[in-house]
This record gives sequence, structure tokens and C-alpha cells, in this order.
Amino acid sequence: MRGKNTVRIIGGAWRSRLIEFPSNPTLRPTPDRVRETLFNWLGQQLDGLSCLDLFAGSGALGFEAASRGAARVVMVDNDDDVYNALRANAAKLQAASVEIVRGDGPRFIRDVGETFDRIFLDPPFDSGLAPQLLPQLLPRLAPNGLVYLEGPRALPTSEDWAAVRSSRAGRVHYQLLGRASEYGDEC
Repeated sequence: MRGKNTVRIIGGAWRSRLIEFPSNPTLRPTPDRVRETLFNWLGQQLDGLSCLDLFAGSGALGFEAASRGAARVVMVDNDDDVYNALRANAAKLQAASVEIVRGDGPRFIRDVGETFDRIFLDPPFDSGLAPQLLPQLLPRLAPNGLVYLEGPRALPTSEDWAAVRSSRAGRVHYQLLGRASEYGDEC
């Protein structure tokens, strides 16, 4: 798998390492420029944080977080080929802090009993899942946690969520959201 089926980790311990992913028209790895902006927003080091990469796809966000020191990264995807590629990449990188879960994103959020400091939410563009999942993420978000949301359009904030940062690159809109009760005055 070379060319369009690889993505480069841009920072941290695994900087410049390539991760491979299967050919699948629904996979859209987060572009380097967007990942660079995201991790500038989050801070270059994620030491000690727990992260959830829901709809992990290529794994670019989850492996980037692990490369930057996240203590635990859970990556969830329901596609068998994607799951196998994520496991192979984790083994190649010797990513002890990464847990790969084969499963349905909405079901995982409903059933998981833990919270995360950072949640990466990048569902398939045309799925319409982001607005449905955001309310379900609130109890899964640790205090002062942040949700990264990527999609074809920016989602309006609600009484529960505050847009901490937002931008656009081509057809990709991306936002960093926090609980309105924690971040509402900062925005």
C-alpha cells in the first residue's frame, strides 16, 4: 500500500513515519495541514491524556495523538479491512498506548463507561452522524475535555457546546468544541 494509501505522522515520537490504510472510497484521511492546525490548537504534547478516535479510518488522528504522548488512545472502526490495517500499524509502531476496537461508533459511545480528555469525531461525511452523536459525547468527555469535529459543514453550537476554535480547508470544516459550561466565556 503506497501512494494514496499512506499518510505521514507529522509530529512527536513517530514523526515522518508512514501509516498505511486500505483502499476505500469512504476513507478521507485528515489532511496534513488540518492535522497541523489541530495539534497547534491542542498543544504539541498530549502527555498523560486519554483520547478517543471514533470512526478512526486511516488512524491519522489517533496515531498522531499517541505519537505526541497521549497515555491512552482508543481507536474505533467497524470496517474489517480498516481494523486490520489499524492493528498492523499499531504493531509496526509498537504503539503500546493504542487500543484498537472493531465496532460501531454510536454503539461504542453508548456502551463505553469511561471518559476521554480528547475525542476525535470524524464520521463519514454524508452520514449525518455528527449532530446525533454530539449529545451522547457529553457524558464521555472528561472535565475540560475537547471534541475535534470534522465534516462537510460547520455545525452550529448549542446550549451544551461552545466552539473553541474553527476553520476550513477546501471542503473540510473543522472545529474544536468544549462544554459550554466550561468554555462558553472563552469563545
